[in-house]
Amino acid sequence: MKNKLSISYAVCVGFACNVSVSWGHHGDAGRFIETPVSLEGVVVSWRLMNPHSIIVLDAENEQGEIVRWRAEFADPVGMATTYGWARDTLKPGDKITMTGRRVKSGAPEFNLTEQARIIRTETGEEIFRTEDYHGEPQ
Repeated sequence: MKNKLSISYAVCVGFACNVSVSWGHHGDAGRFIETPVSLEGVVVSWRLMNPHSIIVLDAENEQGEIVRWRAEFADPVGMATTYGWARDTLKPGDKITMTGRRVKSGAPEFNLTEQARIIRTETGEEIFRTEDYHGEPQ
């Protein structure tokens, strides 16, 4: 009887540890500002990859200097099935305007998983929008 309880306890503890790790991955723990902002720039690279796809973008800051930004958004399957993206959706040199939440630390990082959209700057074509996007940022 004691062995059965020990095994049951070990299984429960193992399950609890695995669940807490998977939940912890998706919490941003207040890393990002709540109000979305927009950023216009030129695509340097982008990759459909797990767990989150990445866009690298060069954009001018208020002093006219080029700053390299990193934005992360959905996984490759989500980007393909939900948004119809493929590896050639963006190319280096494409001009885009992305709206999303900046990291609070001031680092050049964006979260495009909530309240986000991406448009082609030159044509205005919207190529990405999350379900909770509510319009122009403040």
